[in-house]
Amino acid sequence: MIFYDCSTAPNPRRTRMFIAEKGIEIETRNIDLGKNQQFSPEFLLVNPRAMLPALVITGDRVLSENIAIATYLEEIYPDPPLLGQDAEEKASIMMWNAMAEFQGGLAVAEAFRNSHPLMKDRALPGPENYAQIPELAERGHARIGVFFDLLEERLQKSVYLGSDRFSIADITAYVFCDFGRVVRRRLPEENTAARDWFDRISQRESAQI
Repeated sequence: MIFYDCSTAPNPRRTRMFIAEKGIEIETRNIDLGKNQQFSPEFLLVNPRAMLPALVITGDRVLSENIAIATYLEEIYPDPPLLGQDAEEKASIMMWNAMAEFQGGLAVAEAFRNSHPLMKDRALPGPENYAQIPELAERGHARIGVFFDLLEERLQKSVYLGSDRFSIADITAYVFCDFGRVVRRRLPEENTAARDWFDRISQRESAQI
């Protein structure tokens, strides 16, 4: 297997953390998004959509979405279980993973990609160019606040998001909370349960790489 990573981007970091939590050794190649290496002819042969992460599994077979990569790796390396064990736990983890991605990740992406000068005409990832829309940046900031409150409500009742143990849902939410720094958004001081959860995950070895 070959894992195509980017040390500065949130989505590849999610896969990087998942791999680290599994304790798997996978050949890794860094693609520098800041230098537009995702558009290089070599990488476009790997993923014509010019997006990361990407995992070459066998021959020319490539997985290019976090959940697909995680599902594949979980099947091959079931311990520790990060996608849940019984039907209820699996469903809860998938629900919170999706909520973290769409309520949190997309909110930060809206705020960042529609406001940062480096993202001019790159409001969406992929091979096509899209102009920034300032109103979407404003909406993204509003959605970030709602997401932070959603996490706080859940984490006042549960040690982790999906169940009573660490899972892919925590990886996804943690990475996007941390990436909120690019638009100067952090978990509020008063969100004590969420901040405790964030601090605990920050101390995991997978969060250090």
